[in-house]
Amino acid sequence: MPKAIGILTSGGDTPGLNAAIRGLGKAALYEYDMEVIGFRDGFRGLMENRIMRLDNRTLSGILSLGGTILGTSRDKPHRMPIGDKVQDMTDMIYHNYQKHHLDALVCIGGGGTQKNALKLAEKGMNVITLPKTIDNDVVKTDVTFGFDTALGIATNAIDRLHTTAHSHHRIIVVEIMGHKVGWLALGAGLAGGADVILVPEIPYDVETIAEAIMQRSRSGKSFSIVAVAEGAINKKDLESAEKKEGRKKQSEACLESGTLKLAQELEKLTRLESRVTILGHLQRGGTPSARDRVLASHLGTACARYIKEKNFGKMVAIRGESTEVVALEEVAGQRKYIPLDHPWLDAARKVGTCLGDNG
Repeated sequence: MPKAIGILTSGGDTPGLNAAIRGLGKAALYEYDMEVIGFRDGFRGLMENRIMRLDNRTLSGILSLGGTILGTSRDKPHRMPIGDKVQDMTDMIYHNYQKHHLDALVCIGGGGTQKNALKLAEKGMNVITLPKTIDNDVVKTDVTFGFDTALGIATNAIDRLHTTAHSHHRIIVVEIMGHKVGWLALGAGLAGGADVILVPEIPYDVETIAEAIMQRSRSGKSFSIVAVAEGAINKKDLESAEKKEGRKKQSEACLESGTLKLAQELEKLTRLESRVTILGHLQRGGTPSARDRVLASHLGTACARYIKEKNFGKMVAIRGESTEVVALEEVAGQRKYIPLDHPWLDAARKVGTCLGDNG
């Protein structure tokens, strides 16, 4: 009997998902003679047994498509809303896994998906994962697919904002995705020539930013672009939270700051008109870049090989130009932050970009 594998996509949609499904599906079908079943809408579709047969016809023409043909959701196997209750549905998921006689289940997703996949592996399923997210925050892999496309979109937005900022002599504050990490804001800010880049890893001081903008104004530059990750933290808000409640998680502290508040404070301190642009889900949509298509295809085809080798309970990671598998226990619950000595941060400082601190 041919091996049967299941595929699902979970979490936020990301450019390159269809390329990964295609790479995995075609390699499994033609290289390793496997049957391929897709589950709709993530772990919920697996629990509800909603399937899509993935064959040559289904996989044809999807390489350049954004989104995911399988659909996605953020449902967790062990905490799934059913009616007005939240229930642990891992037993039902395991039942459907066995019902289809699956030899392996491939979960394509970000950090949350890695944790959920580990729970299914601990339940006794042969699970393997692929790392995707525009935030680039999955540990143990050089890069995640989706990041390059989002980086290009955010950079293009900053390029376009330069002309209107220059024309109206304004401060333009552009919010870029990255709730807990700043890879996207840092990369787009550096590529787009932002004058200020704010990331969650470096709590910012509003007065320091205002002074940097005023210094530009005194030197004859009548506008400034501020690229800010949505989870960037105001240093004073962080200190206030720590005084009130002791040690507080960064993710909680960042909720007390905000892009609109930052723009208002900068306008007040500099007396320069400020405008806010929030890119939001625009960064996740549309056609994946060539780099993300290649990366996702590489990961997908490698995943089929690891399944053939019965290498389960692992995530397929990118290492240089090759791949390797990493135990899910080493990935689940972890997050890849920007190291404070990272070359991108060093480059930003050396070209005169303000990072909101006194560094």
